[in-house]
Amino acid sequence: MREFKRTDRVADQLQKELAVLIQREVKDPRLGMVTVSGVEVSRDLGYADVHVTLLGDTDAERVKENLSVLKRAAGFLRSRLAQRVKLRHVPELRFHFDESVVRGQRLSSLIEEAVAEDLTRQVSDDTSEASSTTDNEKN
Repeated sequence: MREFKRTDRVADQLQKELAVLIQREVKDPRLGMVTVSGVEVSRDLGYADVHVTLLGDTDAERVKENLSVLKRAAGFLRSRLAQRVKLRHVPELRFHFDESVVRGQRLSSLIEEAVAEDLTRQVSDDTSEASSTTDNEKN
């Protein structure tokens, strides 16, 4: 069984704490419903890349605005993390938009469309086969 690296444990802890802090303590009205989808911490614990997703409409302008709000709040969040997490040095926070959820939703809808198209095509093929069989029986 593989032991977890310290950076993995720190990343998990930061993810949990940041999810709570962003939701409860960042009071900027421009900030939408943000979810922390993952955190990657550098080996030296100097940086933490925080990946976030947005619920609802995710147009480029809204994503940009939410990231700028989070970047402005990074110092505040880092100081709050220092109070809550037992680390000698709290990593500098860098926020990134996680497109995987949006991409997944888009792929899922494309798959659903393709399946619906196939079903429609199959039903119309079955209908045309049934009518041609009926025509042949009449002759």
